[in-house]
Amino acid sequence: MVIVDSDVWSEVFRSRAGKASKYFDKLAKLIEDEDVVLLGAIRQEVLSGIKSKEQFDSLKKVLRSFPDVSLPEAIYEMAASFYNICRSNGVPGSYADFLICACSVFYKLEILSNDREYIHYSKHIPIKVCKL
Repeated sequence: MVIVDSDVWSEVFRSRAGKASKYFDKLAKLIEDEDVVLLGAIRQEVLSGIKSKEQFDSLKKVLRSFPDVSLPEAIYEMAASFYNICRSNGVPGSYADFLICACSVFYKLEILSNDREYIHYSKHIPIKVCKL
């Protein structure tokens, strides 16, 4: 199972005919194998900023096909710990990134993202980054 970060969803959804995203095939395979999970924060980020109500409703319907993972308090505590570990090693990151990292570790999920920061995080915390 794989957490697909918002940057991958956005890139795939915004790609135009003839110029497909480098993530298209990987995401299609993950979807086909039913290996995609979402976090509510990722769902919110993907849906934010869509100007057209029709597009918003259509994308919301598509994303509802993918389950959200539950976020018990231990995940938030782990995310804070990961933030502190990385920060003390000179690797800054966002709260959302470390929430994704904590979910990844807690639920033993890989992370598919275009954000290279996850590679830096993985040097200090036990996340697994999904390769293309």
